[in-house]
Amino acid sequence: MVLDFQALKKPASSPEKFYIEACDDGVDAVLAIDRVSNEMTLTGKKDVPSSANTRPICGIMGTVRLVAGMYLIVITKKRNVGSLLGHAVWKAVDFDIISYKKTVLHLTENQTQDNKTFLSMINNVLTTDGFYFCTDYDLTHTLQRLADVSHDFQEMSLLERADQRFVWNGSLLREFLTQPELHKFAIPVVHGFIVMKPCRVNGKIFEWILISRRSCFRAGVRYYVRGIDSEGHAANFVETEQIVLYNGGRASFVQTRGSMPFFWSQRPNLKYKPKPLISKNTNHMDGFQRHFDSQVLIYGKQTILNLINQKGSEKPLEQAFAKMVSGMENGMIKYVAFDFHKECSGMRWDRLNILVDNVAETQDEYSYFMVDAAGKVLSQQKGTFRSNCMDCLDRTNVIQSMLARRSIQSQLQRMGVLHVAQRIEEQADFEKIYKNAWADNANACAKQYAGTGALKTDFTRTGKRTQMGLVMDGVNSAIRYYKNNFSDGFRQDSIDLFLGNYAVDETDGPTPLRIQKDWKFLTLPIIMVVAFSMCIICLLMAGDTWTETLAYVLFWGAAAAVTAAVIVFNGRDFVDAPKLVQKEKMD
Repeated sequence: MVLDFQALKKPASSPEKFYIEACDDGVDAVLAIDRVSNEMTLTGKKDVPSSANTRPICGIMGTVRLVAGMYLIVITKKRNVGSLLGHAVWKAVDFDIISYKKTVLHLTENQTQDNKTFLSMINNVLTTDGFYFCTDYDLTHTLQRLADVSHDFQEMSLLERADQRFVWNGSLLREFLTQPELHKFAIPVVHGFIVMKPCRVNGKIFEWILISRRSCFRAGVRYYVRGIDSEGHAANFVETEQIVLYNGGRASFVQTRGSMPFFWSQRPNLKYKPKPLISKNTNHMDGFQRHFDSQVLIYGKQTILNLINQKGSEKPLEQAFAKMVSGMENGMIKYVAFDFHKECSGMRWDRLNILVDNVAETQDEYSYFMVDAAGKVLSQQKGTFRSNCMDCLDRTNVIQSMLARRSIQSQLQRMGVLHVAQRIEEQADFEKIYKNAWADNANACAKQYAGTGALKTDFTRTGKRTQMGLVMDGVNSAIRYYKNNFSDGFRQDSIDLFLGNYAVDETDGPTPLRIQKDWKFLTLPIIMVVAFSMCIICLLMAGDTWTETLAYVLFWGAAAAVTAAVIVFNGRDFVDAPKLVQKEKMD
């Protein structure tokens, strides 16, 4: 049974239990959560104490165990994004974390501090924009996957049938998963980006939808999670589906992005661009094979679009990727290397069409998914483009938007919206919607992985590079540098805790949070600041002779420079590194 969670209730005053009540007409089931034993059971409305205070919530994200005990995470505000095939799609915009325990007086001082830190980590993830849900439709699957499912699959609850790659609250719902009768209260929540826009071309109105689903496997932040894990899950893997709905017909075009699927790392070390390193002590082909076996199984044929530089520090990565694809000898996988920065140097962004034209025949072969108003399948997508750059953000999004435009051109002509000789680029109103939505998609994916908006969005929005766009790229790059070096360790820990990659121990033993930095962490920056300050003071307050002033300036300047050099040399000791994450992710 599907429930509308818009008016769920929770008593604020019951000392023993939470009661979560669905306010659908005729629905009597109430979820009761014992605040002492943590047991979850179904009961009826008659068992809810009449004296209990209530408040509306929009859904349940799940439960998590922290130092103080169990917490219930609920969605308290939502915003309607649009309707997908008659099903309302919501964006979760506010949350609440409710403790089972009424007090934390049972905790020691260290435990209380650790519990506050863990709570701030959960909040850090929840306040990262981009959580979406639907109470009666499966957002985790593409239209093509949902069109080819069994009757048994359709009878499953949303929680059971969801693609676990994209259920970001999967770990939080573990208590619900083991009790099928509770599934009606559990909402799978995806993380990424969704936009739904009604569009008009030639007087014909159609719905244009863009959905990006971010994988929760090997999830993390820019520099701390690269490559793949031993299961073949790639970092920053995102499935992006473009949907067109018109007169009962529907079409879908799917692309993916993900980190280069072998074992490599790029740990922050205070340098603007840390050197990427390929692991020398790992069998890359095992994980590489597993990754593409799963991609072929899910999506069919694969065309890899590798957009990284083919010189400098990125060159060994491109060579390794090409060599591994060649070594697989798999006819289902095609590799295309395109040096984005070299080809587009000097603002020659029109040269991106070289890549699009190069893969045009392959895109025609892969086709797209299309169903007419009668439900007849007219075409199926037989393969996907798997794009990547170093971060799988800026360059990747530009190329994906161009391939998606080529696909919608064909779809709208086939649906009768566009005339045969018309070009989608000529439809000014739709082009504005299209470009802005893809730029917003770039920003959402970038904020979730790199901590800032995307670069190169001026090209996505306007079709050309601008001077203001270059300035904004510089600002975002500077912000990325700061966050990647001085706040991403906390963000990585937050994601690992939220996704269940780290389990909190309720005992009073030492936690990874209490690991102290060594003497260099505080001493050297203080010495550098003092030395630099003295250098400035000596310049402003000159001595009796210029030689005396010069001597002081050189001494303190040299002290500041040497200290700065020592700090940069030991850069990894000064960045904000994760404390909870497993060894495998750190290599």
